[in-house]
Amino acid sequence: MDSAPRIASLVPSVTELLIALGLRPYLVARTGFCIHPAEAVSDVPKVGGTKDVNLAKLRALRPSHVIVNVDENRAETAEALREFVPQLIVTHPQGPQDNLELLAQMLAAFGHLPGVAQRCAELQQDLHAALARCRSQVWPAQRVLYLIWREPWMTVARDTYIARMLAEVGWQSWPEVWGGESGAARYPVLQCNESWLAQIDRVLLSSEPYRFDTSHLAEAQALCPQARVQLVDGELLSWYGPRAAAGLDYLCGLAQTAG
Repeated sequence: MDSAPRIASLVPSVTELLIALGLRPYLVARTGFCIHPAEAVSDVPKVGGTKDVNLAKLRALRPSHVIVNVDENRAETAEALREFVPQLIVTHPQGPQDNLELLAQMLAAFGHLPGVAQRCAELQQDLHAALARCRSQVWPAQRVLYLIWREPWMTVARDTYIARMLAEVGWQSWPEVWGGESGAARYPVLQCNESWLAQIDRVLLSSEPYRFDTSHLAEAQALCPQARVQLVDGELLSWYGPRAAAGLDYLCGLAQTAG
């Protein structure tokens, strides 16, 4: 059908969201990092990575809609896409509450398609309920270092989605920096001699983008000798869309553990 959308998603968590909304039949392109749900995306053509999109291949797939993200994709990619994509949808959730705006964007673009409005409403309800569960409790304040990379160690600024997720359970991310709307400052590099490292209560080692495992626990512990160091599911804490509510519940579970 000529009026059916041809959707390309260059954002892994949004690709998962599109499928959760029942839009798999309209998905014509994804990045190599769009891996969930595996069985649904396996035969969707890949057009490079989030930072190195193959524009020629994408153009050949004739998308009517391309979804990008301020953090995930390059600004120059978005500008190039504007030259041949009828509808470019720019997403930028910066906290769990912003998933409501993300769902509103999907509803505005695809809400006329069967079942999409109902599925959007269900995800909105799930998110409202998860936020309410988090906010119904009084959480003790903790200083947290959330590590996303090593060699060099990299963490998150306080105005990132991850930091605002952590704040829902009273966990304040360090360092005390704000990265702005976009750019490298949102993910600062540690010098490893910062005085505040000695006051960190928890070090969280994310499963992505760097895949931390038990072999890195001692190395991270040396950064913050007084802290509790633990591995965490980075997808649940940083992917928006259908994982947002589950991520909040997961975070509440982490915060309820002693130590």
